[in-house]
Amino acid sequence: MSNSVSPRALVLHLGVLVILFALQFVLPPYHNGIAARIMVLAIYAIGYNIAFGYTGLLSLGHAMFFSAGMYGAGMSARLLEFAAPSAFFVGVICAILASCLFGLLALRTAGVAFMIVTLMFSQAAYLVILYFNNVTRGDEGFVIERTLRQIGGLDLADPVVRYNAAFVLLAVCLIGSLYLVSSSTGRVMIAIRENEERTRMLGNNIFAYKLLALTASGTVAGIGGAAYALLFGYTGAAFAEIQYSILPLLWTLVGGAGTTLGPILGTAAMFYLVDIASEFTSAYLFFVGLALVLMILLLPKGVLGTVREKFVRWLP
Repeated sequence: MSNSVSPRALVLHLGVLVILFALQFVLPPYHNGIAARIMVLAIYAIGYNIAFGYTGLLSLGHAMFFSAGMYGAGMSARLLEFAAPSAFFVGVICAILASCLFGLLALRTAGVAFMIVTLMFSQAAYLVILYFNNVTRGDEGFVIERTLRQIGGLDLADPVVRYNAAFVLLAVCLIGSLYLVSSSTGRVMIAIRENEERTRMLGNNIFAYKLLALTASGTVAGIGGAAYALLFGYTGAAFAEIQYSILPLLWTLVGGAGTTLGPILGTAAMFYLVDIASEFTSAYLFFVGLALVLMILLLPKGVLGTVREKFVRWLP
């Protein structure tokens, strides 16, 4: 799989990572914790962007992949007392299996039908979590003991360690997504998004590429879920609800679908919008809706999508 990442695109992404790393030294404790949470959720959004932004697969079921990683890591730590690295590995494997098996079934549909099927599968997974309440603890969820959240003597519950662990995972997923979408495989994914029939006529196996994109997308989403469970020590059914399938879509749209940095910007912007608005009113969703309306009117391709269209055309 050849790639063609431009030097300036690589420098830009490395520059963003340097800024994110440096922020931990200037942010107050409260915002340091928020930044760690945003980075983990941004990993989830990066995964969603691979399927939706680059391949055109509008999914309403990605909460299933996020929660697969979360419950894979959380339950292996809680029930089997796996150490954090092993629990994380189990979570990622669960996400890979879930996304691959799901793709083999759901990708037999397309368009609106695909969107509905993803929603149905995700809700089914949520109901399974609730049904096995005696094991999963349902809506109540469960806390992962601090003693199980250790890696090589480092305590993942420590704010400094947690921030840097989230940063490392985000850096790997961001650079990985950059190389993926810049590769020949990524170019085919983009071609499928733009004109699926023409891409098929050129001899490409559309189903195989879509399955690859969805599996990669679900895997990255699962990495975010497993990281969330281990870094913040909590696993609950709320993360499998429909809202956690809609949120990465909103984050991606705000930041700019089909841009590698868009999911990070969109996640940070929407997270802080909700955080600030909720301090003043319980109707914070009104401000979220207002922001989305203004975004559609003024920046229909998202922040970085518009920047790329009008100013920086080389932005990946």
